[in-house]
Amino acid sequence: MLEKEIINFERTVIVGIVTQNQNEDKLKEYLDELEFLTYTAGGEVVKRFFQKLDRPNPKTFLGTGKMDEINHYIRENNISTVIFDDELSPSQQKNISKILDCKVLDRTNLILDIFAQRAETSYARTQVELAQCQYLLPRLSGMWTHLERQKGGIGLRGPGETEIETDRRIVRDRIALLKDKIKTIDRQMSVQRSNRGAMVRVALVGYTNVGKSTLMNVISKSEVFVENKLFATLDTTVRKVVIKNLPFLLSDTVGFIRKLPTQLIESFKSTLDEVREADLLLHVVDISHPDFEEHIASVNQILQDIKSNDKPTIMVFNKIDAYKHLVIDADDLITEKTSKHYTLEEWKATWMATVGEKNALFISATNKENFEEFREKVYEAVREIHITRFPYNKFLYPDYKDATEE
Repeated sequence: MLEKEIINFERTVIVGIVTQNQNEDKLKEYLDELEFLTYTAGGEVVKRFFQKLDRPNPKTFLGTGKMDEINHYIRENNISTVIFDDELSPSQQKNISKILDCKVLDRTNLILDIFAQRAETSYARTQVELAQCQYLLPRLSGMWTHLERQKGGIGLRGPGETEIETDRRIVRDRIALLKDKIKTIDRQMSVQRSNRGAMVRVALVGYTNVGKSTLMNVISKSEVFVENKLFATLDTTVRKVVIKNLPFLLSDTVGFIRKLPTQLIESFKSTLDEVREADLLLHVVDISHPDFEEHIASVNQILQDIKSNDKPTIMVFNKIDAYKHLVIDADDLITEKTSKHYTLEEWKATWMATVGEKNALFISATNKENFEEFREKVYEAVREIHITRFPYNKFLYPDYKDATEE
């Protein structure tokens, strides 16, 4: 008989602030996402704390009263971890750890931890380790207070090198080594990409947990790992896909997220080369998520950062089966209609008017709803790129309705 696996979740509280740029509703959205991140990393959120501040306290991020309240709560309720929604400076992290006397993480540290759990291949592990070292370097003094003193003893007197400097040098050497390793793997991967010949390349991009891998499995009949957690996919998967008789390469890339740590963008730049070198982007969106428009803006910003925002793009609105809109009662004359009340038909009118009818699709990858329409749109877009590149191949790939299945 198989023994039941018991997962022990760490008892956690999460903390955020309301500022001039981030109102209470926006903070609630961010804390919801932080709670999902915490669950993905193996934590159970017991309570949320927030404070209204003009700007974060440079010493302890929050005011002293709120810090005392959190300190009292974690003592009373056996809390092991406190997670902050924003990136803490090294001095803030050091000061907060002294006051709370428990594990203190910020959003960046949490995302890095999830990436470390998810990294399967040597390449992904190298990228994650590089990001972790870059994050760790300025925080060494805060983490290892016993290393502040100089080594002493016979033959070691004099100016010497403090232990903290030794540690910093070790981390810097490790960063240099990892960067060299990534350069070597990048060269190998660019050779692999160049060997893929003249096939049209299509990349799935989008926010994390929108269903990119599910869509990849359905269209390519492959078995890419799928889970309802954030960052289930870290390693780029490339598959040859044939729609009717037209072959192309489809790659599933790492999902994006708001407030993505800069260290991760730097170390995962090479993974994003699949996006940079793609001929067509399929921007997958979870339309059932209440903040999907903000997710689109976040993804577009990262695409702009990696100079890929000018590529032909099809917006694929996924999870239409899970979409629910708010309803205003007929006798309700007070409630104002917002985008939260839009039906799917109203969203279709909005987005198809914005990006053009050819460039917007509404599907459900799980239930294969509107899947034939999806296949046709992708076929026509890939065919257009292919015959522009190889005009003499035009007769090989007719219109979708006239093409035959292989």
